[in-house]
Amino acid sequence: MRLGNIKATPGSTKSKKRVGRGAGSGKGKTSGKGHKGQRSRSGFNARAYHEGGQMPLQRRIPKRGFVNIFKVKYQPVNLSDLSEMDKGSIGLADIYEAKLARKTNEPVKILGDGELTKAINVTAHAFSKTAKEKIEAVGGKVEVIK
Repeated sequence: MRLGNIKATPGSTKSKKRVGRGAGSGKGKTSGKGHKGQRSRSGFNARAYHEGGQMPLQRRIPKRGFVNIFKVKYQPVNLSDLSEMDKGSIGLADIYEAKLARKTNEPVKILGDGELTKAINVTAHAFSKTAKEKIEAVGGKVEVIK
């Protein structure tokens, strides 16, 4: 078998639509494009949301909702991640070094998922209530950075 001998399975391909080849073909004169208008012109390619001059749907519908521009987005770090680090005190530099938080421009919040076995001193921008309780229960300290 050679590449030149390969043929498509019968019925798997359709022949090209030959338009503009006389009235008898059924696709003569306007070639199936109707009369005049934007869609009859060559090169027509409207976007899916284009409505031909009518006010688009996304502009007809009113805006809803509210986005608080002052909202603080924290990077979460769990106690289970901190317990794996064998250090007595853990600061932001240690958290970034361990790649528990990657964005240095966003504040870090310690969350209470996981258990601590030994006392550690943790420094971060924010702490959840449960994280603070668990750290202090084993004799550790919590330091909040402003």
